[in-house]
Amino acid sequence: MHAHGDLISTPLTPDLVRGALDLERTRHGLLPHRLPARARARAQNTDGQLAMAESQPSGVRLALRTRATVLELDTLPTKRVYAGAPPRPDGVYDLLVDGRPAGQGTVAGGNTLTIDMTAGTASLEPGPVGTLRFPELPPGDKTVEIWLPHNETTELVALRADAPVGPAPDPGRRIWLHHGSSISHGSDAAGPTTTWPALAASLGGVELVNLGLSGGALLDPFTARAMRDTPADLISVKIGINVVNADLMRLRAFGPAVHGFLDTVRDGHPTAPLLVVSPVLCPVHEDTPGPLAPDFSEAAEGRLRFVATGDPAERASGKLTLNVIRDELARIVAQRAADDPNLHHLDGRELYGEADAAELPLPDNVHPDAATHRRMGERFAALAFGDGGAFAA
Repeated sequence: MHAHGDLISTPLTPDLVRGALDLERTRHGLLPHRLPARARARAQNTDGQLAMAESQPSGVRLALRTRATVLELDTLPTKRVYAGAPPRPDGVYDLLVDGRPAGQGTVAGGNTLTIDMTAGTASLEPGPVGTLRFPELPPGDKTVEIWLPHNETTELVALRADAPVGPAPDPGRRIWLHHGSSISHGSDAAGPTTTWPALAASLGGVELVNLGLSGGALLDPFTARAMRDTPADLISVKIGINVVNADLMRLRAFGPAVHGFLDTVRDGHPTAPLLVVSPVLCPVHEDTPGPLAPDFSEAAEGRLRFVATGDPAERASGKLTLNVIRDELARIVAQRAADDPNLHHLDGRELYGEADAAELPLPDNVHPDAATHRRMGERFAALAFGDGGAFAA
């Protein structure tokens, strides 16, 4: 530790960070990753979207024990700009003190990643480090968590406080490992503690490791191996929407890919409760295959929407839709559950279905808003962690 003005600097070490599978040393500090280096190497030449998504720290937080009343965190964020689309707000940091919400903040500046979805190109403009400051923490010994922005790549540069800081003690809770799409990643939630998985974990009293990977829930074998090798007491995989909107595979390939993914997870976690969740309702893809494409026609009014561009008639030749996938997942889980009593199935429409879509439509046709994340988190907690649920204590 060394002094910085009237504050003490604490080295950023891995024991202060929860929810990441890897921490990369960069020239600035620590970059949390949600896939390990081996998985990133496998994905290196296949998918820039996945590389961006796994470096966005959804569910990653600093967990500290301290008497400090002032905390400062220097970070280097990478902001995303989509050509032709409305500007995105700065990523939100959520502060928890002894498990209760105690503040929010943002960090300006940072790098700028400009993405042209139509051309499939991206360019990075370097920018400065910024500072997040929480100046009025309650006195006394406490556990402080700083949840990093779920949708903004964040390098951890420096940590300062007006009292010594150490790692928070292990809370002794069960670890829930979850994998899914941009909806699980957090899409348009209000902040990192109010993505539906973070809310469900809080309500269920468990520690979250969130492998929700925007655009990247594609049954990749390297993701299954990462899950196999990650300590976990409870596991869920939410499969379907990305396979459809990427138009990635036909029905013949989908079933064996699901089996292979689950087999790999089971190699590392043979008896853990394993919950397979099918897609939530997404009207554009219920019976229309992908690929999904951006619709910029209302960008001037600040709206970006997505449209399904496949032909429903192609279902006959094995093209996938959400309804096809739901039927196949239900069949696969029923078949496997005969030998695997800890394997469970949840129809995603129990989290967000027809009645919800009428009340809380998806603003861009694909991603839920903040209110819908809250509803989905509460529903999942009741269905999975409640009496009779796959994750009941």
